[in-house]
Order: sequence, then C-alpha cells, then structure tokens
Amino acid sequence: MAPNDRLRQQRTTSQSHPRGPHQGGGRRPTGGPVPGTDEILFLPLGGCSRIGMNMALYGHAGKWLIVDAGVAFMRDEAPGIDSLMADPTFIEERIEDVVGMVVTHAHEDHIGAIHHLWPRLRCPIYASPFAAHVIRDRFKEAGTLREVRVRSFTIGDTLKLGPFQVETIAVTHSIPEPMALAIRTPAGTVLHTGDWKFDPNPLVGRPTDIAALKRLGDEGVLAMLCDSTNANVEGSTGSEADAREGLIQAFAGRKGAIAVTGFASNVARMTAVAEAAAANDRKVVLVGRSMLRMEKAARACGYLDHVPEFISVQEAAWTDRRNLVLLCTGSQGEERAALSRLARNDHRDLWLERGDTAIFSARAIPGNEEALGSVQNHLRSIGVEVLTPAEAPVHVSGHPKRDDLRRMYGLVRPRFAVPVHGTIEHLEAHARLARDCGAERALIPEDGDILRLAREGTAVVGRIEPKRLANNGQELVAWAGLPAADEASGKAAARTEEPVRLAA
Repeated sequence: MAPNDRLRQQRTTSQSHPRGPHQGGGRRPTGGPVPGTDEILFLPLGGCSRIGMNMALYGHAGKWLIVDAGVAFMRDEAPGIDSLMADPTFIEERIEDVVGMVVTHAHEDHIGAIHHLWPRLRCPIYASPFAAHVIRDRFKEAGTLREVRVRSFTIGDTLKLGPFQVETIAVTHSIPEPMALAIRTPAGTVLHTGDWKFDPNPLVGRPTDIAALKRLGDEGVLAMLCDSTNANVEGSTGSEADAREGLIQAFAGRKGAIAVTGFASNVARMTAVAEAAAANDRKVVLVGRSMLRMEKAARACGYLDHVPEFISVQEAAWTDRRNLVLLCTGSQGEERAALSRLARNDHRDLWLERGDTAIFSARAIPGNEEALGSVQNHLRSIGVEVLTPAEAPVHVSGHPKRDDLRRMYGLVRPRFAVPVHGTIEHLEAHARLARDCGAERALIPEDGDILRLAREGTAVVGRIEPKRLANNGQELVAWAGLPAADEASGKAAARTEEPVRLAA
C-alpha cells in the first residue's frame, strides 16, 4: 500500500478501538476507544470532510483534549438551516476524562459552535485574549456568561492540561492571535497548526514564530496535523501589507463613495482600509453588526489603538460621497448582510448609487459563487463599479500555498503527516506534497476516523459515525443529511430529525 493511502484496509470493522472498557465516570460510553500511555489518538469530529465545522479530539493516557468547536455555514445548500456543527455525543459521554478545550483562533469555523455545545460539555475553555473576548461576548448574548470558564493566556505560554503539555506558538492568519499547538506527551509530540500562513508583515499582531517551529523540529515531532486549504495551489501566500497597498491604489482617483467588503474578523484588513482611506482623504464607517462586534473586540485588545474612531452611520449619511468609505459585511453574498442590503437599496440610512465603487476584498468560499454573483449583478445594475481580487490586488489569503507548506515541513520535519482542514481533494494533494517533503507516511483522515499516532503502529484503527447538529435559527436539530434523490439531482433539501438539547 502506498504510504499516503487512506488506509481503509487497516480500519477495523468495529467502531471501537481495541482496548478495555472506559475508565472514567459520569455518563458512561457503551464502548469505544480508551487512549493508552503509548499513543496519541486523533479523532476529528469535523474539519476533514469539508472546509468548516472544525472540532478535533486528542486522547492520551485515558484523557481527552478538545481543540476548537466551529460551524459550517449552509446558505443555499440547505434552505432553512443556518449552520452545521459536530454532534458532541462521543466526547460528552467521556466528559469526566476531558481536560479542557483549547481554541486556536476566533473564526466561526473554529469557535461558532462553542456557545451551543458548552451546556453539554461544561469543560474549561482556554483561548487567547482576543478569542476569549469574542467567545465571552457570545455567552453574554446567550445569558450564560456567569456559568462559563473561559481562561485566557498569552501566546507562547505552555498549558499543563492533564497528561498534555500544550505549547502555544504564534502563527499568522487573517485574524488576530492565531496559534499552533505543540501537544507534548510521553508518547511523542504532535503539532496542530491551526489555520496559518507565513506573513512577515501581518499589520496586526505578531509574525509567525519561526524559531519556535524550528526548535520543535529539532526536538523531534511525531506527527503534524496541518492546514490543507490551499494545498493544491502553487506559490506562496501574500502579506496583508500587499493587500493594504492594493487598497490604497484602488481608492486613488475614485469620485464617488467606496464600499469595501471583507471578513469582519480580519482586523488587519480593517486597519488597511482605514489607512487607505486616510491616504485618500476619506472617512470610514462600519456597516454591519459583525464589523462593529469585531471592532469592539479589537479595540479592547489594543489592536486598533493607532486607528482613529470610525464615523457613525448618522455622520456617514451626510458626509460628501467623495470622502466616504463604507466597510461592509457581506463578502460572501449573504442575503441579510450590509452589502446585499445596500445593493437592493434596502438600508435605512445609507445607499450606493451610480458612480460609486464596490471592492470585494475577499474571495468566494466554494459554494457561495451564485449568491456573490447575484449581489455583484445588483450593484452593476445601479451603476456601481465592481472590483474583485481577480481585477486588482485587494485581497490575500489567510492559508498556506504549496511553497509555504514545503517551508513548514522543512522547519518541523514531522515523521508522520496528517492533512486536515479541507476537502478530500485538498487532503490528498497535501499528502502527496508531504511525502515529497520527507514525511515517512501521510495519513488522510475523514471525520469520524480514529487515528493512532505512536512510535510503532501508527494507523487508522477505528471509526465512529460523525453525526451533525443543524441550527435552524431557533433550535438545534439532529441533521440527517441530504436525501439521496436530492444529492443525485444537485438539490440540497435538508432532512432533520427531532430537536435535541437546545443551546442556552
């Protein structure tokens, strides 16, 4: 068998790991894996069959560590369903053996499920100050903040969580304070990269800690579980400083108002828009609830200390359009987001008109192309010029391309490679690259696979059925997937079952 095969032949037909009964207390599982002292078990509940819904479990010496709990947004895939998340039943049954949840960064596909699932887990949550601020804000909205233990730390700290020593390592991404996790155990060290890229000038926060990654590689890494989002794209990912320069140039000479849309969580892009506006004698108004929420978190953590306060919507309404920039939510064509409402002339206080410009400072997430195209067509129909990353350098990705992956493998030099965070196509492209970079073996997990990482006997050793929960805006319901007939015809009608325990 080729070293980067998906190892289906090695999977047991049982859904349990070949060990003894569960040793914890509380709600007892009926079977399943009990991690030994000579191994680290990796079980992705989400994040390895599609992009989004990231939730990973690591097991060692009878204990479990949770990394992230995110959502996947459905939009047109399943009308009436806002998002999907992993069903936590497997780890809920072992909750007395859970040492905590560590959050790698504050993107929705990594934290969006936490406030929904925490009533079933009630474990300590460890996060950087920025992520902790965002998470606490969600619990405050839900009315459960007083019940939650969210513990913040400085990136670079090492967390002692049961049998796990978790070193937090600064990386760069498209949000403040992303981190990789070096998870040390007597059975070996694994590196969970989280989402990352190499950015020497990220505008906000620290650059990637190259020295820490090299030191880790010198010490010896059993396995690296690594971001695969751009694993099939040649080259190296650009810097946020490049996007800032592209925006400054794109603003120059424009006569009407400029609307810019991007991901609200990209505080570096928020900074870049502010600097581009200042360079072109313009003022910025934030339009959209997510933009305001992320600005609040960024200012609380000191990341916008050098950026003047943005103007209010009321002030923007009477500002000369030649001096106005609207930084909007809606980069993925979301119907209720600010830019979609402006394109439909459906905003109470602000508007776009002929002679204005709309700049899309983000690329379409696969599956959002139709919705995004509809918004762009609405804008063009009213005489607004549309500028996309295909036409101007106004965006850079937050994920590594193939040259970046090669560099990471050169630093860390893991014995085993485990591609995560992507579709099967991304994971397989990553696995081939990892083998070319010297990994002894590349194992490609799917959600629900139980992967044993050890000095001897590394393999996929079992599987659980990765169930999902769907958020329909009012409650969580068990998700039964798409009907076979709809899948075959390309339709995406949702099938749901009875409501399960609701989010608080």
